[in-house]
This record gives sequence, C-alpha cells and structure tokens, in this order.
Amino acid sequence: MASFALDHLTWANAQGGRAILARSLAALLGCCLWCNAAAAAPCHAPLPLRLAAGSTSKEIAGGIARGELACFTFEARRGQHMTVSQPDPDDSNIVMQIYRPPWAITREADGISVRGLPLPGAKEGDDAKGWSGTLPATGRYLLVLGTSWGGGPYRIIVKLD
Repeated sequence: MASFALDHLTWANAQGGRAILARSLAALLGCCLWCNAAAAAPCHAPLPLRLAAGSTSKEIAGGIARGELACFTFEARRGQHMTVSQPDPDDSNIVMQIYRPPWAITREADGISVRGLPLPGAKEGDDAKGWSGTLPATGRYLLVLGTSWGGGPYRIIVKLD
C-alpha cells in the first residue's frame, strides 16, 4: 500500500500527474463521505433503538456527513428517567434534539421537518450535546442527531431507568 501511495505522489510530478492525483483524492473523499452517510440512520426512516433484555442502556455509533441528520426512535414510559450522553461532548460537534410523543417527520424542499414538542433544552437550535431528565409521556420518542459544523463521528449512550 505504501508503494501505491508513493507511486501516485511520483506521478504528481509528471506531466498530467496532478490531475490523476486530484481525481484519486476526490474519489477517496467521496467514498469517505458516502460511508459516513451510509452509517447514519436516515430521518425519513428512523432506526428503532431496542434495549437488550435486562439492559437499561443502548450505545449507538456512526457518522454524519455535513448537512445530514441521523434519526432514531425508542419506546419509553412517562416518569422514567432518561440520560442521553456522549463520552467526550467537549471534543464533539454532534448535537441533538429529542421529541416526545406524538411527533411527525415531513419532507420539505430544503430537507426534513419535525413536528412535535421537543424536550426542554433539546430543541433545534439549542445545540444540546446531552440531555437528562424525567420523561413526560409514554410512547415513541425521536432522537435527532446532527452537527454544529461540518460532519463527524458520533457515539451516543441512551440510558433509561
């Protein structure tokens, strides 16, 4: 693999080699962005989070491309305590919104829109990096992950007591 990279760098010095190197880098970047987008749960079909039998928490990990969102749903009961956290929130550009039941996702010309009531401190624009509190309703909640800038990897832990 090292010789491949060195060969490409050598080609960059040859006539037309810069174009080959530029195309190679563009292809690599495109693959990386596609992989990050593929790892995210699209908001038009949110991924359900299910806790294993006897478990009180679920960890999710993946990546979000710039301008994209990842959406997850989970079932919870009124009065349960929930904590949604990131291991290193200060080093992360991942932000979240959490919506109580009932909610709806609609497609719009510029993306998606969520209709519903967000949990206090976890609405769009709050740039919440975590949330903890008592849940107000029984039903299916929506967790929306995005980025405050660029794209990035996420590792989120949802804990229900």
